[in-house]
This record gives sequence, C-alpha cells and structure tokens, in this order.
Amino acid sequence: MSSLSLAGMIFATMLGLMAIRVPIAIAMFFAGCFGYIFQVGWPPFFNNLNGAAFARFASYDLSVIPLFILMGNFATQGGISKALFQFASVVTSRFKGGLAMAAVLASAGFGAICGSSVATAATITSVALPEMKRHGYSGRLATGTLAAGGTLGILIPPSVPLVIYAILTEQNIAKLFAAAMVPGVIAMLGYMIAIAVYVRLVPGHAPEHEDQARLTMEAFLGVAPIAIVFLIVFGGIYGGLFTPTEGAGVGAAATFVAALLKRELTLAKIRQCFYSTAAASAMIFLIFIGADMMNTSLALTQVPAQLAEVVQGLDVSPVMVVAGIMLFYVVLGAVMDELSMILLTIPIFFPVIMGLDFGMPAESVAIWFGIMVLMTVGFGLLAPPVGLNVYVVNGLAKDVPIGESYKGVMPFLISDVFRTVLLLSFPGISLWLVQFVG
Repeated sequence: MSSLSLAGMIFATMLGLMAIRVPIAIAMFFAGCFGYIFQVGWPPFFNNLNGAAFARFASYDLSVIPLFILMGNFATQGGISKALFQFASVVTSRFKGGLAMAAVLASAGFGAICGSSVATAATITSVALPEMKRHGYSGRLATGTLAAGGTLGILIPPSVPLVIYAILTEQNIAKLFAAAMVPGVIAMLGYMIAIAVYVRLVPGHAPEHEDQARLTMEAFLGVAPIAIVFLIVFGGIYGGLFTPTEGAGVGAAATFVAALLKRELTLAKIRQCFYSTAAASAMIFLIFIGADMMNTSLALTQVPAQLAEVVQGLDVSPVMVVAGIMLFYVVLGAVMDELSMILLTIPIFFPVIMGLDFGMPAESVAIWFGIMVLMTVGFGLLAPPVGLNVYVVNGLAKDVPIGESYKGVMPFLISDVFRTVLLLSFPGISLWLVQFVG
C-alpha cells in the first residue's frame, strides 16, 4: 500500500469514528493506533505508548493552559462580566445598535482575562441577551452578535489555542500574544462596524432609538478589576517580571481576588471553578494524546515530508499556499473544534510553511502563520454547519431558531473575510508589536 493511501485510510478511520459520535480525541487516538500498528507492528507500538503520555505532559509550559482556564472561570463565576457589559453599554449607547456593539466590546474585554471562545460566548450571552431582548433586538441580530463576540475570547490574548500553537511550534508565547493584540482589536472594530452597517441596511432588527446613558464613577469602578488584572498579567510579562507561565498563575490569583471583592464568589462557585477547570483541562490534554498518536502515525507514512517537498516545488506564491491552508481550515471547521484542528494539522502544515520563502525571518513567519491560523479557527467557530459558538448561544436563546442564528452571524463572517485578507496581504500588521518584545 502506498504511503498516500495509508494516510488516507488513517484519516478515513478518524472521520468514520467521528461520524458515529465517538469523541474527537478518542477518534484521533484509535485512528493513530491503527496506522501505527499497521506500519510497525505491536511491540514498537506498545513501546511508544509506554512513554508517550509522560513525554507530552512532562512539559512545564503546559501548566499555562489550566491556569488561564482557571482565570477565566474565576471571572465567569465572580460576576465580572455583568459590570463589563454595563460599562460597555454606557460607552456605546449613543449609536444605533449600541447594545449589540456593547456585547462585542464586553466580549473583547472579557476575552482579555478568559482565553476561551465558548466561555466568553456563554458568559456574555447570559448577561447581554436578556437586555437585548428587552430593548427590542431581534433574535437573529442578538444571537449572531453574541456568537461572533465570543470568538474574541481567543483572538484577544490570553488565548488557549495560541498557547497550544506556541507549544507545538516551540515559539515564544509572549511574542505570539503581542502579535495577536492588533488583529484582535481589528476584529472587535470590524464586528462593531458590521453591526452599524447591518442595522441601517436591514431595518427592524434593532430599535430606532437607544436610551443614552452617562458615564458614572460606579461604571468605571465596575470595570477597574478587569483593567488591573490585565495590566498586572501583561505588564508583568512584557516588563520582564515573570514568564507567561508564571503570568498565568499571577493572573488566576489576581482574578480570584477581584472576584472576591465583587462579593459574588461563594464557596460553591469556587468549587465549580476548579471542577470546570479540571474538566476542560482533561479534555484538552486528552486531545493532545489523540493528536500525538495520529501525528506519529502520519509521520511514519512520510506524507507530511512529501507534502512539504511537493509544495516547495510548485510554482505558486507562498502567500497563496497560506491562503489554501486557510481554506482547508474553514472546511475542516465543519467537523472539528478549534483545538483538535490545531493539534492535528500544525505538525503537518508548519514544516511546509517554514520551508517557503516569505522574505521574512523564520521567527516572523512562524508568528504570522500562528495568527492566520487563529483568525481562521475563529471563522470556523461561526460558520455552518457546525459553528460551535452559534450552538452555544442558540442553546441559551431557546426561543430563537438555529437558522436565524446562522443568518445573524453572516455579517460577521463577511467582516472575518475582509480581516483575514487584510492580515494575509500585510503581515506587518500582526508583527508590528512583536518588535517591542525582547
């Protein structure tokens, strides 16, 4: 059997298992086991299995993942999101569609201390959706806005997918966070512009007049904990006081204190924070194991190396190769979540990209490609037929048909396309802040 046929069989096995509702991590693991045993037999397989888990999880850098997740859980359970949305609604109240813009702004702010798109979408939805309904926003615009805003949870640092990318490619986490700052802000502004255009072109989805509110000291004090935590974490990281991993620990502790000061963090909620963190971390680490086995099996087929050689031999612009990979991610996003996509594909695509000449230093190429992957993963969280964020928000808005929610994210997907093309054409946008990181 040719190596290409074997690789295709491994992928087919994985997709077949996913089709019968086997969890993605287990599907990747069993498909990888099948390919490994088929190529080298049982004794080498058991020998590899013996040390694979320890080799993966012995990495100190992996501790940043549960710490950032815990940080987000403290923020979720501590009532910080409510104060954030109230402040954002005051800032945007003078604009038509202002409450929808406030939801985007609140999602960006919450993403700065969360790192998870699903957690951001669910948390801001629980606060913003009742207010948007009360003010007369349509279910389509409300759920579409909240699903799109949730993607800012991974676009605005800290970002769990970006941490995983850094670990897989051995890149500097602090530099990747810096590179994501400007694209994250562009994404936020793009979503707000999409709302402004939509409510004018398609009447009836937002109230004609919004109640204007004044900024008060209470509103400022409500968001002060978020600003302080953000400054402590990223000021400490970029000021050289601590590493990103240490910063995640400091951020979790600071968010815990901020949540305590809000007086909404009960003992039961604290326990729930740790339970949720353990469950999410276990899920991510299980995906790590499955993806490692799958990638080891594919590496034995030599297909990734052959793919790199084929791409390098094509008379195609390197930027077009990246564009092709982005399109592949959009398609793959229809059947896989963002973490699984990154863990499965980065070991295959990263060597291909690093073998091309973009006219930039290798580190700059690696960082820019990571941001492009992050942008496309965010697209997959919204695009049908899956769109995980859409399902999460729609599940909380029980009276809105899922079809309406998918229609609601279309203006934001258009914004995503423009942003992706912009960042693809001008890598310097992503790399501008990186130059200031030592």
